[in-house]
Amino acid sequence: MIFEYSKEVEGGTYDTHGLDCGISLRQHKQQYREIDGALRVQREWTKLVSNVEGYQGGLADDFCFISVTVPECLPDRLEIMSYANEYAFLYDDAMEKLNLKNDKDDHANDFLSTFGNGALNPNSVATARPEKQLQAKLLLDMMQIDRQRAITSMTAWARFVQLAADTRKAPPKTLGEYMPSRAIDAGELFWFGTITFGMAITIPDHEYELCMELARPLYIALGLVNDLYSWEKERDAAAEEGQDYVFNAIWVIMNERGIGVDEAKDICREETMKVMSTYWNTVKAARNNESLSDDLRRYLEALLLSYSGNLVWIS
Repeated sequence: MIFEYSKEVEGGTYDTHGLDCGISLRQHKQQYREIDGALRVQREWTKLVSNVEGYQGGLADDFCFISVTVPECLPDRLEIMSYANEYAFLYDDAMEKLNLKNDKDDHANDFLSTFGNGALNPNSVATARPEKQLQAKLLLDMMQIDRQRAITSMTAWARFVQLAADTRKAPPKTLGEYMPSRAIDAGELFWFGTITFGMAITIPDHEYELCMELARPLYIALGLVNDLYSWEKERDAAAEEGQDYVFNAIWVIMNERGIGVDEAKDICREETMKVMSTYWNTVKAARNNESLSDDLRRYLEALLLSYSGNLVWIS
């Protein structure tokens, strides 16, 4: 991959706790654009939905989320990608508080309708849910930059929201059952839309299913890393909401194997390294496979940087 918009970060300035898998950290040269986008959606969410005072989201003192997970984002798309990602964080936080086990919960169904049949309609009326108004405005702004990729991204995002809601309706019993669901919940479709729009990548229709298959181990690894570092927070949040399970690999491993937290975390680390080894082999093979499109190979390479950026950001 040719690097135009990012710089490599010196290794001694961050910690990966041994999970980096040899992938360097890169950071966008224009991180200020991300800050602008994140603060803008926070202001609009506060105005239309609920107060987010003190909420940090993807922002950080040194490494903001999009700047290190999509370091080769086109500069003129970095702000809108930051807006979209911050919106997703806020929406996901709200979705985690819903009663998704109950299909008849009107509030939950109404909330999820934001990404329902009208997800590709940028003309939201003032009477629509405030979350829908913001989503429609986001789509319109993206379409003004790149109409076709905006539609591709929003289609993927809408599908992600519906699938992610389904994964949380029942607790998985085994880690083997959990990991494919975690790839969905970790945002493989959301991130597909983010990478393809942000980097102006087009995956040909005939390669789409192959793209998802090749990338899945990476998304499982992303989910496991997130579970590892967010366990305490998610455990406490589930208790506060009265949930009888935690959608987290640590909870699944503990219940499946009858072990404690520390052992479960060790197993989670081991599984992360296993799936990342699989993904590394996939990327190396793809580099020499000229039957794959250039954009598919760029996408697979970009995900390596997403892994290292997410690891540093979340830890």
